[in-house]
Amino acid sequence: MGKFQTIDFYKPSKQTYQLLPFRFSRLNKNSIILTNLVGEYHITDNDTLNKFVNHDMSEEDDVYKDLRSKHFLVDDKSQIGKNLLSIKYRTKLARLSEFTSLHIFVISLRCEHSCPYCQVSRQSDDKVKFDMSKSVASKSIDLALKSPSKNIKIEFQGGEPLLNFSILKYIVEEAKARNTNKNLAFVIATNLAVITSEILDYCLLHDIHISTSLDGPKELHNKNRPRPGKNSYEKTIEGIKLSREKLGFDKVSALMTTTGASLKQVKSIVDEYLDLGFDGIFLRPLSPYGFAIKTKKFSEYTPQNWFDFYTEGLDYIIELNRQGIKFKEFYTSMILSKIFTFNDPGYVDLMSPSGVGIAAVLYNYDGNVFASDESRMLAEMGDNTFKLGNVIDNEYEEIFLSDALLDPLEESFAYSAPMCNDCAFENYCGADPVYHHAMKGDFLGRKPDSDFCFRNMSVFKYIFKKMESDSFVKDLFMKWAQ
Repeated sequence: MGKFQTIDFYKPSKQTYQLLPFRFSRLNKNSIILTNLVGEYHITDNDTLNKFVNHDMSEEDDVYKDLRSKHFLVDDKSQIGKNLLSIKYRTKLARLSEFTSLHIFVISLRCEHSCPYCQVSRQSDDKVKFDMSKSVASKSIDLALKSPSKNIKIEFQGGEPLLNFSILKYIVEEAKARNTNKNLAFVIATNLAVITSEILDYCLLHDIHISTSLDGPKELHNKNRPRPGKNSYEKTIEGIKLSREKLGFDKVSALMTTTGASLKQVKSIVDEYLDLGFDGIFLRPLSPYGFAIKTKKFSEYTPQNWFDFYTEGLDYIIELNRQGIKFKEFYTSMILSKIFTFNDPGYVDLMSPSGVGIAAVLYNYDGNVFASDESRMLAEMGDNTFKLGNVIDNEYEEIFLSDALLDPLEESFAYSAPMCNDCAFENYCGADPVYHHAMKGDFLGRKPDSDFCFRNMSVFKYIFKKMESDSFVKDLFMKWAQ
């Protein structure tokens, strides 16, 4: 043996590191996205992924440092990473301990509109038996104020809730009088056709916000939302302007619904919102409930048709921002919040465990309590699967610990669901047991045929591809996330 050791003797031993839990999915032929327990992501290629999982990376590699900082691996220098990961995970799920913050009061089924895509089994505006009574309203207020959440939002829905304005006033004033330690907020979801200055004076006095429906330009809106006089659009625009004048610009919002007639008009729809001074739009698809099924509106287009509509709209909105016009797409913004932050936006469709009952609950005009707005719509079609109880007959614990809520929450939990549990996008997605029950007959659904899965996975992949191919888009999307 020679006097001196070979140079290999002095080289450090192979770098060792421990993989932390992660999942991966292919974005395209050459790109793979990795995500960890809290949704932090890294996009790489086949060779780098193989090198990573085979422990062949060197600490000197830039990608190694990136993966370590994002908690995909730990080594002797980063054991604290496990603790940081657990803190981020607890932050991500913190909303669960708050429980239900959105309490929807359906105070009337009466409505003077006859929208063919309406998800509610509306009633004609003279049937007062479909109005919420004081006794039902009183019990519903008590239940809402028992929620552990410090922030309680009461949203008035219908039908047209302003057709039962007396009970709306009763609920607002009683909720304020009975409240001891909650931050209360109120919003009215109204078509604005019957709004008056007197109603808005009351809204101003009690800091009540207005949410309305606006499907696009005049011809499209009037086609989607017919009413006697054929002036739905004119009434909506007049109501928006009056509401802003009385309440302030930021207390009036609008929501659109995509029909078959909307598909070729996305730029015109976005322009309508821009012209009215809104700062964004939610390119919302139809849901399979109520008149949307009876009139076959739901079957007018496929999930692919909606996705093409969405991407055309999103691309147009991006170009507007590139020209210096600030405007956002709200569904994309909620997803981006889940990608870039550890604070869940609390949108029911993007929550797992599902947001039904946890993020929102609905008190119907007749006292029946449902796990979500969509659950109520399903009940109007004769399916009471998601009925949790009745405010007159049941106490808080009976309602919120009922099998009608706990079973769908457990059975649809995406983290343990087949195909969801190994999907890289699970952190950004949600569970929708109401939708899957309506479409497939069970809470989980069969993921390869699920329109919900197709729509969300298509959106997630599109978002990441846009960010990776355009630095302007990535900077813009990071701003939207905040």
